[in-house]
Amino acid sequence: MKKYASLIFLAFLLNGCDDGDLTVDQINFDSVTPVSCSTATEDQTNTGPKILYKLKPQEAFILQLPKANGLINDPGVYTYDIDANGNGQYRVLYRAYNGTVAKDNICGTIPPSSPNVTEEWIGTAGKIEISTAQYAEPEDVNGATRISAYNHTITFRNITFLKPSGPQVQAEFDFGVYKVDVPKADLTFQNTDTGEAFKCDDNKKIYNYNASFTLTVENLDPALLLNEATPPNQPRSQAVTTTTNKVVYRNFVNGSGSITNTYNFCTDQIPTLPLLNETWIGADTDANRKATIEVTTEKIGDDTFIHTVVLKYVKLTKDQSFFQLGNSFLLGKITVKTTL
Repeated sequence: MKKYASLIFLAFLLNGCDDGDLTVDQINFDSVTPVSCSTATEDQTNTGPKILYKLKPQEAFILQLPKANGLINDPGVYTYDIDANGNGQYRVLYRAYNGTVAKDNICGTIPPSSPNVTEEWIGTAGKIEISTAQYAEPEDVNGATRISAYNHTITFRNITFLKPSGPQVQAEFDFGVYKVDVPKADLTFQNTDTGEAFKCDDNKKIYNYNASFTLTVENLDPALLLNEATPPNQPRSQAVTTTTNKVVYRNFVNGSGSITNTYNFCTDQIPTLPLLNETWIGADTDANRKATIEVTTEKIGDDTFIHTVVLKYVKLTKDQSFFQLGNSFLLGKITVKTTL
């Protein structure tokens, strides 16, 4: 991504300026949607800046943000200072060209030799305000929701453009809404055919997983896993909290490895690989729907017990983001043999 920053703000030295075909009195990209030089997947491993841009046939409007503290996929309002010099990370640039401009003029490793820049405006002061909202699909019949996107509404406030004719200040300038699609958490476990879940030897952690995520209940009250059959329709039930019976959903960076049965689920510190991407913590769905864990135990034969673990009304949260597991979510069935 560093190549993009160098290209955007230095390529005009290669292209040169040409008193030419298009001169501009004001910037107007109201009908154009911002796009990015990189995808959300690429952003997981890139360390360079994020480049957003808007194109018209002979014009480009460009915003550079740092990888961190730029576009944050979490609801809130984020404000940054536009950098006044060439060494900063929050940068705004407008260009007019003497021919048709394309993505390669903005994002290409080697910029095309044409068209040439005929006019350039550089943002030297003001604020970048980014208002972010999550988009979650409506609840399904089980009360479950999943986040599918974040919408970033970008506005420049009191921005100063340095133009060829001198500085120009604009109180408010809408850059537009940049949508980031995110993978929906499907939470389909690797053993859907058997419904099997697992526990650690100390009975303080239970878990299930797939190649890209884990779902655990940590600091579990061991009394939930007593090897005694529960009466019909009377499961053991306790509250899910941020300390006891803590529900934790973790997903991992694409391409950094996969979760398998050799992963050390029971260690106090999670393994370094695959690389952790996000951590979500269980909470109550709302004041009227308290998060609980329920365990129904069935005795099979003389020495086998099956613990069926269900999570009810669990909302998974990360900062200000959240989605709902559902009114009733099956973590799985844990089989315990009391004799070898």
